[in-house]
Amino acid sequence: MKSFVLALCQNSPSYDIQKNIQRVFDMLNKAARKGAELIVLPEIFYYPYEIEKLTSQADEDDRILNLLCEWAKTNQKYLCSGSLIEKRGDALYNTAYLIDPAGSIVLKYSKSHLFDVELPALKVQESAVFTKGNKIEVADCGLGKIGMLICYDVRFPEMARLLSLWGAEIILVPAAFNTVTGPAHWEITFRARAVENQCFVAAASPARNKKTGYLAYGHSLIIDPWGRVLAEAGTGEEIIFARLDPKVLTETRARLPLLKQRRDDLYKLNGK
Repeated sequence: MKSFVLALCQNSPSYDIQKNIQRVFDMLNKAARKGAELIVLPEIFYYPYEIEKLTSQADEDDRILNLLCEWAKTNQKYLCSGSLIEKRGDALYNTAYLIDPAGSIVLKYSKSHLFDVELPALKVQESAVFTKGNKIEVADCGLGKIGMLICYDVRFPEMARLLSLWGAEIILVPAAFNTVTGPAHWEITFRARAVENQCFVAAASPARNKKTGYLAYGHSLIIDPWGRVLAEAGTGEEIIFARLDPKVLTETRARLPLLKQRRDDLYKLNGK
């Protein structure tokens, strides 16, 4: 991988999709002016993450995706779309795209683990809206080897480990943790994925909007392969930046050769 500046845009989605999209493009332009070469948006960045309302928020005819591709091409930047609601036939998928400076999609990933939980203060059933994705990949682009997960996927360490075994140096995770699970597990989980796979991990969350029915945790994070937090947002709307240094990755893997010391004779991880 190369040394480059990564930015995460923690926007605050309201119920006005057009205003949300315009605000995101304002943030993208600001991040680009400050030298970011890769910019990452949150999970379903253009609408509050309220499950019962998301069925009507699909990106029909790839309208939002095409706008993002055009922006990346015009500004000559890499861009992770965050996630969009993608319609395939009658099914809806929670899908993220990695777009290159030519405006082309170099990686597409649909959320594989759906957040179906019933906690004392929280009940969510993503499977009522979304269909599970069934494919993961790594893109080898001009910045390095990049993999993507979406939110709840990060709780399943096999996913990140498989990406690392396939060469991922950076894992991007558009996410929308809530104020129940976020304080307990957000930072520790993302730092764990970075440490155990010795790669950079970037988690992009929406900001917390108290005027909507879903309170996102915020606290977008950029973490290095040693587990250090390079940048962290608060709960409000902001952009965070960090320079990713490939020397940190190579030195970490040399000091603790975890991936080389795996016992394939005792355990194996198979991917499609």
